[in-house]
Amino acid sequence: MYDAKDVLFVLLAIVTVLYLWVVFRATRRARGEADVPIRPTPLQGSVGFVTAFFDTLGIGSFATTTTIFKLKKMVDVREIPGTLNVGHTLPTITEAFIYTRIVPVDSRTLVLMIVASVVGAWLGAGVVTQWPRRKIQLGMGLALLGAAVLMLMSQLQWLPVGGNTLALSGTRLAVGLIGNFALGALMMLGIGLYAPCMILVSLLGMNPIAAFPIMMGSCAFLMPVSSAKFIREKSFNLQATLGLAIGAVPGVLVAAFIVKTLPLAAVRWLVVIVVVYTGLNMLLTARERRAAGQAAVVPPSATPLA
Repeated sequence: MYDAKDVLFVLLAIVTVLYLWVVFRATRRARGEADVPIRPTPLQGSVGFVTAFFDTLGIGSFATTTTIFKLKKMVDVREIPGTLNVGHTLPTITEAFIYTRIVPVDSRTLVLMIVASVVGAWLGAGVVTQWPRRKIQLGMGLALLGAAVLMLMSQLQWLPVGGNTLALSGTRLAVGLIGNFALGALMMLGIGLYAPCMILVSLLGMNPIAAFPIMMGSCAFLMPVSSAKFIREKSFNLQATLGLAIGAVPGVLVAAFIVKTLPLAAVRWLVVIVVVYTGLNMLLTARERRAAGQAAVVPPSATPLA
């Protein structure tokens, strides 16, 4: 007898094939453009491996990848949200296949939470792909600072510990769906879904373990959907995307099946510091761009008559 999770796995396999086809077509088109680099660099592959490795262990990948992209000036700011979503899709799908199968959660709750996040991501991607560079800098700066706050709260153990239930119903389910819809939309700005989703399910009284299939399943479905929009709008960096995807899948497998756990407290503190720095840098850059734009439109003072 098949249950909803079996259907989800079939749908996820179909979505994966469609995602790979869309990326393949984008790569084939780029080969005809001489000024578009395609082959990933070793550094880009290494970024994928390291960020996906720590993502699988609970650190998250969006904030860390954004920080590296910004510090190393690897990707244009306007292309960062798309590159994050398209490049981290394949490793996220890999995580979903692994953890959704082994962690128990109510099938109805899981399916509805995933659908809510996908709808939020679809609408969010349509907005972000049309934003100018300064607005994206502001959005990503605020998103990074928000992610840093969540990380800090986790480090200081200020987050709710959750309950024992593995299902939601009634008002709690409605709140959960609204929350995951919003988190799906926020992912398009580069704020990861993992940490806030775990907080959400804990506040609703669920066992925090239940967050793993919900957050990984949500991302595994919403990221291919949003990726299609980013690729269609050409709002991503293809070379960096391929580097993330190629390097990240091995990172997930090593973390999930070989390392499994690490003492990550010190690493999380380092991530908080670096993410705060990057978020503030994004906001300051946006402010400077605004000041430069205002200066450009102010007419020069008239030369006084003798």
